[in-house]
Amino acid sequence: MKRKVGILLALPPSHASASTALGLAQAALDARHEVYLYLIDEGVKNLHNPPYAALPEAGAKVFACAYGCHQHHVSTQHINPHISLCGLVVLSGILDACEPFLSFT
Repeated sequence: MKRKVGILLALPPSHASASTALGLAQAALDARHEVYLYLIDEGVKNLHNPPYAALPEAGAKVFACAYGCHQHHVSTQHINPHISLCGLVVLSGILDACEPFLSFT
């Protein structure tokens, strides 16, 4: 059965849970589930991490908090054009639509 899997990541690339979240996203994609990843707080620092930047090409829908990018001085000029910069309204929609929803904070 195809599921919508939501993942929230609020941790920087140096945190072990950033690798865990990436692995779960890739495993869900491999199992042909829909993946919705939202990067918030220090999680936006993963935008320039090549494995995260490549997730949209693998089929994931990736969103990053525009305010978080501003707060953490993360440039948005050269990010993957398939990654959407947005606000918390999008996160609310992901929470409503996805089962399961995993949070790494």
